[in-house]
Amino acid sequence: MLSLALLIDKIIDIYTWVVIASAIMSWLVAFGVVNTRNQFIHWLVEVLYRLTEPALRPLRSLLPNLGGVDISPVILLLGLFFIRSLLWEYVWPALAR
Repeated sequence: MLSLALLIDKIIDIYTWVVIASAIMSWLVAFGVVNTRNQFIHWLVEVLYRLTEPALRPLRSLLPNLGGVDISPVILLLGLFFIRSLLWEYVWPALAR
């Protein structure tokens, strides 16, 4: 059972890095640093979008419009950190007994 808990923890950790990569990639695209006509860059942006958009879309609908500033990735990261800390504090010690 502990191995399942560690797998869940690792999935949350990997998804955290995917959200960070998606936010950085969106900035690079917005400022014209990377060319989305490049096939690999386009594929990478599409993959990151498809992985993060299902979690970010509901947050965007709840957050107020801040004039072009999207803080939904920050809110999602805070939520992931909170869930991970709850798991480490309450669930994992119960499984280790």
